[in-house]
Amino acid sequence: MTKFDIYTDGGCHGNPGPGGWAFVVIKTETVAERYGAAEQTTNNRMELTAVIAALEYCRSEVGAGAELNIHTDSQYVRNGITDWIERWRRNGWRTAAKKDVKNRDLWEQLDRLNDQLHPRWIWVRGHDGDHNNERCHTLVQQAIATVSAKPG
Repeated sequence: MTKFDIYTDGGCHGNPGPGGWAFVVIKTETVAERYGAAEQTTNNRMELTAVIAALEYCRSEVGAGAELNIHTDSQYVRNGITDWIERWRRNGWRTAAKKDVKNRDLWEQLDRLNDQLHPRWIWVRGHDGDHNNERCHTLVQQAIATVSAKPG
């Protein structure tokens, strides 16, 4: 079985503001890195986008059936996909406070990918010396720079 270790990160300068997302996928000795940016977004949207992009990348590489370990420093993403999402679906995409779930479009994409690929979700402390988490953070900053540097 093919094994992927996936590291993701997302962030913004301002929230909302210019944002970026990134992932690092490690398969045996092969490493793939990708990142992207949005001119006006939120930190949580970028965290979700990073995970979705990484899972789509892995699915295109091997399809279903691979062992996927997702390392994220976002409690929002990890708790959302492993705990909160079932209640949101049951409640018609409304929170316990009866408010619409923010970023529903991205949560629905992630929910489908999660059901197809069955990744293992691992929380890592951000900015705590994990090389791949730090690399994602660096890529996020590079991505943000591509939209922050545009003349207004």
